[in-house]
Amino acid sequence: MTVSLPQQPSNAMRDNITITHSLTHNLLAWFTENQRPLPWRKKYSPYHVWIVEIMGQQTQMERVVTYFKNWIKQFPDIPTLAAASEQEVIKAWEGLGYYSRVRNIRKTATILMQEYGGKVPDNEVQLLALPGIGPYTAAALLSIAFNRPVPLVDANVERVICRLDDIDQPVKQAATRKLLIQRCAELLPQENARDFNQALMEFGALICTPKKPACSTCPVQQYCQAYQKDIVDLRPIPGKKKKQLDIFMACGIIQHSNRFYIQQRLENDVWGGLWEFPGGRIKEGESSEQAAVREIREETEFQVTDLRPLATVVHYYTKYRVTLDAFFCTLQDSRKKIQPEPVLHAASQYKWVTFNELPTFAFPAGHRQLIEKLG
Repeated sequence: MTVSLPQQPSNAMRDNITITHSLTHNLLAWFTENQRPLPWRKKYSPYHVWIVEIMGQQTQMERVVTYFKNWIKQFPDIPTLAAASEQEVIKAWEGLGYYSRVRNIRKTATILMQEYGGKVPDNEVQLLALPGIGPYTAAALLSIAFNRPVPLVDANVERVICRLDDIDQPVKQAATRKLLIQRCAELLPQENARDFNQALMEFGALICTPKKPACSTCPVQQYCQAYQKDIVDLRPIPGKKKKQLDIFMACGIIQHSNRFYIQQRLENDVWGGLWEFPGGRIKEGESSEQAAVREIREETEFQVTDLRPLATVVHYYTKYRVTLDAFFCTLQDSRKKIQPEPVLHAASQYKWVTFNELPTFAFPAGHRQLIEKLG
């Protein structure tokens, strides 16, 4: 009778296990000493983690901290948020962009009140069923809010792992993504996932930065293959750069009886629910002035005249660079009514407001720039 003895791990396997444990230990020790005192780290409230994760998408940390503090002051808990009006939450979000995110936050708050007693669930399936919560946000909530051993891979983590392991394939490929998640899972301590995932992200934000990383003070330098090969600046390998598309637009600032005309964009439009001065895209062969006159007529049936340039502003939306020409203009029938009524074709409602009232409404970035120039 042959007795099979348990297979012993090879020297290489034991070395890999030792390196993994040491990497994890060093990163956790570094995080304990160097983590930033971010406000949501005081209690790790699931509500706080949820809000900051949505805010932090494509936004610099300094801005996130400011917006988060103001948000929590205005909406300290889920019941308060669920009871707020859409305009209140959109105004609180103004400047962060991607306004579908804040509308989803409000929808989710309502669902949480109706189905979960005003609490964020700790179940992946339930989280993924909520508006605006995808796989990454669900994983972040499970890991950071509930300390579950779920790997997190954001842009900072991608960079750190690609340099540590010298991953020489484009970082956004599906195969690379799978490899990164697998590697993070190997490094992840089962009992302290919250701190480790944050350690990786914080390390990427403060030490293993995109440009001029602080390799000389890196606590895991000895394990970094890119550093050993002197190719840190070549990792990660980027994917194809998205082409930037230009959009040219024009709008009209209609002032009548010391009030300005503004209208609210339709819910399903880009920047839906925000307020704006009427206008739109410039057609081929049109001047900016002609486009402003036409767009105002098509959207409101107002006839305007006496156009005077106010400013040209540029702002960015996803892959688009938007150049907006703005003009002061006068209503042709301005003497008929104190506050003429438009016939709306591209907006849900309108208002005639004073200059001091303008900042109380949420506007897209380009129109906010115009309001600043009006002052």
